[in-house]
Amino acid sequence: MQVREVMTPDPACCTADTPLPTVARMMIESDCGEIPVVDNKSSKVPVGVVTDRDIVCRTIANGLNPLELTAADCMTKPVVTVTPDMSLEECTQIMEEKRIRRIPVVDERGSCCGIVALADIALQTGKRVAGEVIREVSEPTESASAAAR
Repeated sequence: MQVREVMTPDPACCTADTPLPTVARMMIESDCGEIPVVDNKSSKVPVGVVTDRDIVCRTIANGLNPLELTAADCMTKPVVTVTPDMSLEECTQIMEEKRIRRIPVVDERGSCCGIVALADIALQTGKRVAGEVIREVSEPTESASAAAR
């Protein structure tokens, strides 16, 4: 199975200067938890991503007002991407290694053409595959383990 068979095509994207409230509204309208940040709306080359967790952990938890910030202020970068022709197995391996729950898909020009989320994998594969990816992605990092102690 290839990434193109499970990805959500044409995801909502923003630019680095998009206000965070707009990014949050995009998440609501698209029923998603991650918005790719692209260099510009025409080329759509990803330069980062903003997740709902990024907004909470990098702004609100640090006492910053998200109403006054942009995507650039809390985006995760560099962005990890896959291609539509990549096998789903290779995609899930990257997600496991990088411990990410969603991954933008780029075409041959490097433009964002889709996104793969754990939910997409769960809907298209058996419980065993989805469970394995979720288990690996959810493993605490060493910094999280140290913080818990």
